[in-house]
Amino acid sequence: MSPFTGSTPRTETWRHLGYAVDARGVATVTLARPEKLNALTFGAYADLRDLLAELSREKTVRALVLTGHGRGFCSGGDVDEIIGATLAMDTAQLLDFNRMTGQVVRALREAPFPVVAAVHGVAAGAGAVLALAADFRIADPGARFAFLFTRVGLSGGDMGAAYLLPRVVGLGHATRLLMLGDPVRAPEAERIGLISELAGEGRADEAALALAHRLADGPALAHAQTKALLTAELDMPLAAAVELDAATQALLMHGEDYAEFHAAFTGKRPPRWQGR
Repeated sequence: MSPFTGSTPRTETWRHLGYAVDARGVATVTLARPEKLNALTFGAYADLRDLLAELSREKTVRALVLTGHGRGFCSGGDVDEIIGATLAMDTAQLLDFNRMTGQVVRALREAPFPVVAAVHGVAAGAGAVLALAADFRIADPGARFAFLFTRVGLSGGDMGAAYLLPRVVGLGHATRLLMLGDPVRAPEAERIGLISELAGEGRADEAALALAHRLADGPALAHAQTKALLTAELDMPLAAAVELDAATQALLMHGEDYAEFHAAFTGKRPPRWQGR
């Protein structure tokens, strides 16, 4: 993401999302329609796309927590405001909309900071894919995931789900989840690798924030490059992957954080990471 901007000022208020950032550089983005289990609207998708682009460009956030207000994480696209509206769209409009939803997933995967999804209650449809696109998924014991796209007559491969899910849980589990749309509760999600950590009851947000702070306090540039390599190397042959690793490490070895580790180690003190 280029740091160079034109005339457009930074967005100060996000109409469709809650947004806050703390003193340690952890941003919290909250899906904020609790009366509809945080069902997504056109505006919510667009705000997520644009917010992630701004944060990636500014490079001031060191980690991000994605959560939902109220009883659930996200119930997917709003049936009335999105599904009803798309029935009246022509093919070009539908392509624009579906590309926008994919841009949100790409922005989550390509952001130069770790993203932690705090999942409680339901994460369904697009909500399940948003959680899937995060780097870590922390879930309450009562959380449940459901990839519901075939249940509404659409392909299960929506928003990159057919790309991401097999790489997280394997092809067999991904086929079952995307084809049938059956809900997966937290214990099974943990067993198949869909969630990174099972939190205590009602503590997903707390555990996600603790992990985000741990990440934010660490070497931000190393985290950013690790995330970039994990995404880039998913489809690379080994020879290309090890060459990219070598080039990345050579650059990072000129970084301030690498020298800081050595100074801290020899000085018998904790490193003071600068993210450079």
